[in-house]
Amino acid sequence: MKNRAIKVVLLGLLLSVSNVNAQARAISNQKMEWFKKAKLGVFIHWGIYSVNGISESWSFFNNYINHDQYMKQLSGFSASKYKPGQWAELIKESGAKYAVITTKHHDGVSLWNSKAERAITIPGDALAKKDVLSPFVSALKNTGLKTGLYFSLPDWSHPYYDINTRTKKRYEIKTDPKRWQSFISYYQKQLNELSSLYNPDLLWFDGDWEHTSEEWQAPETLNLLKKYNPDIIINSRLTTHGDYETPEQGAPVIAPQTPYWELCYTMNDSWGYQPYDNNYKTPNMIVRTFADVISMGGNLLVDIGPQSDGTIPQKQVEILKNLGRWTSKNKKAIYETDHGIPFENYKGKSALSSSKKSLFLYLEEAKDFTKIYGLATMPSAVKVLGDDQAIVNFDYNKEKTLTIHLSKVKFDQDVTVVELAFETPPVFFKNSVKEDHSLSRLLENKNTKLAVYDIADALHNGNNILTNSGLTADGLDLSIKTTPQTNPETINWLSKSAEALFETGNGLPDGHYSGMSTLSKDRQTLYLFVEGIPNGPIALKGIKNEIARIRIVGDGTLLDHKIYNKLYWSERPGIVYIDIPRERLDRNMTVIAVLLSKPLELYREKVGAIENNL
Repeated sequence: MKNRAIKVVLLGLLLSVSNVNAQARAISNQKMEWFKKAKLGVFIHWGIYSVNGISESWSFFNNYINHDQYMKQLSGFSASKYKPGQWAELIKESGAKYAVITTKHHDGVSLWNSKAERAITIPGDALAKKDVLSPFVSALKNTGLKTGLYFSLPDWSHPYYDINTRTKKRYEIKTDPKRWQSFISYYQKQLNELSSLYNPDLLWFDGDWEHTSEEWQAPETLNLLKKYNPDIIINSRLTTHGDYETPEQGAPVIAPQTPYWELCYTMNDSWGYQPYDNNYKTPNMIVRTFADVISMGGNLLVDIGPQSDGTIPQKQVEILKNLGRWTSKNKKAIYETDHGIPFENYKGKSALSSSKKSLFLYLEEAKDFTKIYGLATMPSAVKVLGDDQAIVNFDYNKEKTLTIHLSKVKFDQDVTVVELAFETPPVFFKNSVKEDHSLSRLLENKNTKLAVYDIADALHNGNNILTNSGLTADGLDLSIKTTPQTNPETINWLSKSAEALFETGNGLPDGHYSGMSTLSKDRQTLYLFVEGIPNGPIALKGIKNEIARIRIVGDGTLLDHKIYNKLYWSERPGIVYIDIPRERLDRNMTVIAVLLSKPLELYREKVGAIENNL
């Protein structure tokens, strides 16, 4: 009887704990709701580093410039043309729902009039002699945007902080704990000020890697913030106490395995204003990156770096305005969406509405059709967002394959969004039964583009239907069996593309390329199948190898490529963009050969914060 009573008590305790955990999750989900829906934010790196146009804080930390010279920029920070209302309106026009501004970077210079002990501030120490944070926060709130405040935990300029530069340390915490506690009091006072003055919706911490949670006294800091706003959202850089992940610069190959995440991303290679950094991504690349992030269920925090007088560089304005053009046209496919369907069901980027009754396809090229495999039910309607005049037809067969015909669609200059509406949330089968990919049947298909697509799809999935077919490595002297019904145009494409088809293996897994591909037998040449007419350069993510050469298969044209977001000191690969001249595209499907320095190696690890800027 006693044992039974104990069991009942234990069961009650377990149920109680379970209920508490469930309630905590519900509260967390509720406070994160606006963030989940927001999808787009604008990051603003603004500080004295914009005077000389040098790297924020890291330039003196890495001894590229000494600390005294760096701090002389205070005398040049004027904010003379600063118009916070115009900033907020531009951010709103971009389609962003929140902004995050650097209230204080690692250099310790505060944008507001901080009263914390020995604080360096723009109002007190810079040429501007005014608080530049307060009017911007007011402008955000007036325009209905959520307020995010970036705050650096390290303060390399403050005498109470232990670290000064990469090669210079002021003291050891264990030998001078009182001094360290003085720093904790200093930074927590600044957070008290930011919380009481601005009531932010989100706090974006940085630099937590320099100390442990215990040393930062992170739990106490979190409690302090919640005292002002119980629903405050914290990023992942308050050690283990954040609400969402923050991959930096490199768009993840695999989506972070957390409910909420945000990619922070520069337009060029710099966070702050650097006049000689002209390595800007194009507006097209930024929109496509945004679509990529949406398809993985995340947010994009795209960065701008205003000049010291408060003006925003024109190229950055143009990128934000183009984002605004695209977001205003495709709102339905952006703000209340979740990650898309598996790559095996759709060879491209996609997202589902929050109700799961709409599927959105993000097309980066103009093409005649696209396919979805393993779809249990037909959609009730298919349309192109932002174009009520577009005529979209579709076919649905017994193998549960939906073919959407797009030949009468006016495509967007960056990303066209196709919406599939369903009466009930659609079901997608794994390892679904494929269409009849027998070579003889495909060769008799009068629609060459469809035949070629199905051949590429079969090969991508590891089903090389051309094995022992009579195809040769160079496409010459073919002995492929034909009939009077054989489509000669398909035979010509096979001959031209033979290199990418003969004895090749299955292609890249999900996340690396938004399309079909194959790999040579020695795994040293990657073949990319390019549908239709791309709206911009095609993109490859997560390729560790050096690229020796890129060319068009069966054509011989050598192609240029450019790598963005590659940090020279990091093993994490950048994004490879490959330009294909429009006049060199194959009308049925273009095949690109990417020759690698050694057998293919893929990067599929987690993309996190950059803890070092050399």
